[in-house]
Amino acid sequence: MKINHIALWTNQLEELREFYTKYFDGRTNEKYINPQKGFESYFMRFEEGAALEIMRKINITEPDSVLHIGLAHFSFSVGSKEAVIEFIERFRKDGYTIASEPRTTGDGFFEGSILDPDNNLVEITI
Repeated sequence: MKINHIALWTNQLEELREFYTKYFDGRTNEKYINPQKGFESYFMRFEEGAALEIMRKINITEPDSVLHIGLAHFSFSVGSKEAVIEFIERFRKDGYTIASEPRTTGDGFFEGSILDPDNNLVEITI
């Protein structure tokens, strides 16, 4: 068994699509639009692993904070310690919020994390 996809609500559909395409080489399908339900989405696939569905609906509101019950974060594996550092530096240079600097965690993972355009916490790990 494996995770097929993770879905995120957004009010910035095109911005989030551009972010995950630019930084993680995501490839999307044509935009799905359901005008009767006020819904549109993209399915984004990566080189391997689970897909990401980004969705917009007219009546979805913003969460109160980054920390809330539900999805805490998701993680992209970039292959090496050096790549983790390079990714974090690229996000910093491009003006994104660095949530945690690259480091070895207490449970032995080397990772850093950033906030995407919707303030979703995204870990970058080996």
